[in-house]
Order: sequence, then C-alpha cells, then structure tokens
Amino acid sequence: MAILFEWYENPVPNDQTDPKTIHARITLNGKVGTDEIRHKIQARSSLTETDVSAVLDALSHIMGEELAEGRQVHLDGIGYFHPTLKCEEGITMETKRKNEKVKLKGIKFRADQALKNEIGNVKLKNFKHSGHSSKLSDVEIEMRLKEYFAEHQLMTRLDFQHICGFMKSKAMEHLRRLKAEGKIENIGRQMQPIYVPVAGYYGVSKDKIVTR
Repeated sequence: MAILFEWYENPVPNDQTDPKTIHARITLNGKVGTDEIRHKIQARSSLTETDVSAVLDALSHIMGEELAEGRQVHLDGIGYFHPTLKCEEGITMETKRKNEKVKLKGIKFRADQALKNEIGNVKLKNFKHSGHSSKLSDVEIEMRLKEYFAEHQLMTRLDFQHICGFMKSKAMEHLRRLKAEGKIENIGRQMQPIYVPVAGYYGVSKDKIVTR
C-alpha cells in the first residue's frame, strides 16, 4: 500500500514568465469510521466494543469541556488539540461590541512524534492527473454512480471526484445538478455533506436508503 498524491501548480500572476512552481497534495484513500476504529481497538485489548464506545463518548465530552475553557488538550501518543478563533471582517479597535464578532473557527491538531512514528516510512505513489477534470457526459456519470452505489451506501465529494476524475469545482457543479434533479440528497452537514441516492435512482430501492 502507498499514500497517493497529485501534483498541483501554484497560481502566478499573468505578467510573470517564470515557470509555475508545483506542490504535492495527498489524495485521500477513503475514510475509516468509528465502527471500524471501535472494532480494531476491541480486537487489540481486553475491552468490549461497548466499553470502547463508552470511552470514546466520554473522551469526546471531556475534550469538549476542556477546549471550551480555552485549554490545550494533549493525548499521549496522539497529539495536541486547541481551539482557534475567527473574526468578522472589518473590525477595528473602535468597533462597537467587537467581542460579539468573535466566533469559534475550529480545532487545530498537532501530532505527537509517537503518532508519526506509528505511520513509519510510507511509500508514496503519484496519482496521475492532468490538472483538469475528465470530460464525461451526464449518461456516463449516471453509469459510474450506479456502479458505485451497487457496493457503497454513502458518497462524499471526494468519493465523487475519484469516481468521475473531476477536480473539486467540477465535482461540486455536478453534485448541485444531481441534487436539483432529485437524484441524490445530503444526509450530512452543509459543510460536511454525505450523499445518498434518492429512492429509484442508481439501482437503489427505498428500503435500502440510509436515513439520518
């Protein structure tokens, strides 16, 4: 196994003639959910899967409480977590009630060296990509989705990109179209969408539809 990556060009102003620099970006190889993580922890310990679920649930709540107090949380062998903030644009020292314009942005993570060591010396493999989206007709996209949903219940945007060979912008364009046509729906969050087929599409019957 190897970590897949792609080369991307950094944008440069039109008046510059120097060659465009490129950088490597990882191509995610799917994802592992809580169920599988819980099962693997149970297999490597004396805990039952119920015990593991209880510990993970408690860990989530405790970390949330500590982060809400502005504390950095460190888990040995995993890493450091700390909250970050964002402000509305255009705030100055003279802005009234500026404290109300500060919101939680997210949670930053910095891995322990021990976690990096667990990954070890990884093999890297270049995932060949032209830098442009594949040219597929709507019919070809339908065929690929039918084949995908024959073996999967859920689909993320990254999954869709890999299925069709699309770049992010083209994938989002088609996902919006498919939603508007009533062929897929988002059962996840707005910023973290998870798509499933609507009953009657891509060979999926109503009794197989995943619900929230």
